[in-house]
Amino acid sequence: MKKHHWDIVIIGAGVSGIGAAVRLLQQGFSDFVILEKYDDLGGTWRDNTYPGCACDVPSALYSYSFAQKPDWSRAFAGQPEILQYVHATAEQQGVKPFIRYGVNVEESRWQEQQQQWQLQTSIGEVSANKLISAVGYLHEPIMPALPGLDTFNGEVFHSSRWNHDCDLTGKRVAVIGTGASAIQFIPEIQPRVKQLSVFQRTPQWILPKPDHRIPAIERAFFRLPSTLNSWRKILYGALEVFGIGFRRPGLLNIVQKLAHHHLKRRIKDPLLRQKLTPDYTLGCKRVLLSNNYYPALAQENVEVLATGVQEIQGNTLIGADGSRAEADVIILGTGFHVSDVPIAEKVYGRDGNTLDQTWQGSPQAYRGTTIHNYPNFFLILGPNLAIGNNSAFIVIESQLNYIMGALTAMRRNQLQTLEVKQPVQQQYNEVVQQALQTTVWNTGGCSSYYLDKNGKNSIGFPWSSNRMQRLLKQFDLASYSGLSQAQFVNEQHSAVDKKAATKKSSKHSEVSA
Repeated sequence: MKKHHWDIVIIGAGVSGIGAAVRLLQQGFSDFVILEKYDDLGGTWRDNTYPGCACDVPSALYSYSFAQKPDWSRAFAGQPEILQYVHATAEQQGVKPFIRYGVNVEESRWQEQQQQWQLQTSIGEVSANKLISAVGYLHEPIMPALPGLDTFNGEVFHSSRWNHDCDLTGKRVAVIGTGASAIQFIPEIQPRVKQLSVFQRTPQWILPKPDHRIPAIERAFFRLPSTLNSWRKILYGALEVFGIGFRRPGLLNIVQKLAHHHLKRRIKDPLLRQKLTPDYTLGCKRVLLSNNYYPALAQENVEVLATGVQEIQGNTLIGADGSRAEADVIILGTGFHVSDVPIAEKVYGRDGNTLDQTWQGSPQAYRGTTIHNYPNFFLILGPNLAIGNNSAFIVIESQLNYIMGALTAMRRNQLQTLEVKQPVQQQYNEVVQQALQTTVWNTGGCSSYYLDKNGKNSIGFPWSSNRMQRLLKQFDLASYSGLSQAQFVNEQHSAVDKKAATKKSSKHSEVSA
C-alpha cells in the first residue's frame, strides 16, 4: 500500500464491513479503506463452506435493505448463493476498490498526542482518524484443548475450516459438538461414511425448517414494485412476534411443544429420543431449524454419545462418561469465540489497556457500538445486540445508521475526537442487564454463548429489534465528549512552541555555561 493514513479504516470485509463501506460512500465519505486479512471478502460466508451450510433466517430478510435480492433460489439460501450476493453487492455499490486483501491488523493503539489510531499490520504501519471494527463474532473457531488431540492419527478440522481434500467415503468419523453447523453438515456426510459417532454434550431444541426451492414464477412476482419489500415486512413481523417469547419465556411453551412433536415424529427409538430431548426451555440456546438432522441420527451407521469428549488415545475418543468410539477423522463442531472475541486483545485504548483488559471477561459498550476510553472507535455486532429471532442484517444496518450519524456529527461540528461518557455507558448497561434478568437466556436453565465466563449475559439484546432500530436511529451527541479540530490544532501548535522554547532555553544555558 502506497498510502498509510486514512480518515477511516474498516477492519474486515464481511457483511458488516461491506455494509459500512456502502453507507460511507452514500454519506459522502471517500477517504477510507477496508483491511481484510484473507484474499477474498465474505467473512462468515467465505469461511464456512461445509456441506449443507445455509442461513437459518428466510432469504428475503437476509440481505441489505438498500440492495434487496428478488431472485433467491431457496426460501433459506445456501452458503454459495449468499457469498455470491455479498460479492455482487460489493461490486454494484462500488466498494471493491476500497478493499486491501492480505492485510492482517495485528494491533490497534490510540495515540493521544496525534489523536488518531495507529495500526500495526502484516505489511507495515498505517494510521486512521476513526476505526470501525467489522470482524463479527462468528469468525474465530473454538479449538478445544483435548488431551491427545494433537497426536490423533488422522484428519482433524473445524467445521468452519472444512478440509474438502479429505474424502470421508467409507471412513469412521467422529463429530464433536451438535450446534448450528453440525446439524447442517451431519445429514450431508452421514450417507457417505462407514460409521458416524456424534458426541453431544447438550441436546438442542430443533424446529421444522420451512425450506423449499422458489419457483421461477414466484421470483418473477418479487421483481414487481414493492412486492419484495412487503414480503420482507410480513416475515419481519412474524419473527418479531416469535421474539416476544424470548422476553416472556412462558409464551414459548407452545413452540416448545411443536419442537417436541417434531422430535417424537422423527425419532422412534425411545432411548435415542431421550438422549435428544433437552432439559431446558426452548430459546435458552439458539433455536435451530432442520428437517433432516433427526432422520440422519436414526440411521444404523450413526451412534449418538450423550457426553463430552474427555480425551483421545490413538484413534479412540473417550467420553466423559467412559464411552468410547473409534475414528479415522474428527470434525469439530465446537462453535466460535463470541463473548471473548480475539480482536479484544489487539485494541488498546487511551489508558493503554486492551479491550480484553477493560472488559475482564464481560464485554460492554454503549448501545453496543461505542466504548469509553476508546475514542473514534466503533464496534459492529458489539455487546448485547444479538437477537435470537431475526436477521443479523437488522442489527448491522441499525448500527450503521448510528455510526453514520456519529461520523456526520463529527464532520458537521468539526470534531477531531468523539468518545462516549463513562456515566452514560454505565447507566445504559445497568438498564440492559436489569432487563435481561427475566429473558429466556438468563432463566431458561442452560449454558450458552449468551453467558460469558463470568456468568453475565453480554450478548443478548433484551428488547425487540423494533426498539433496537429506534435506539440506534438517531445519534445522541450529548452523550459524548470530544475535541474540536480547532482545539486539536491549537494544542499541536502549543506543543510545538513549547518544544521549541525548551530547546532554545537549553541551548542558551549551554552558551551561558
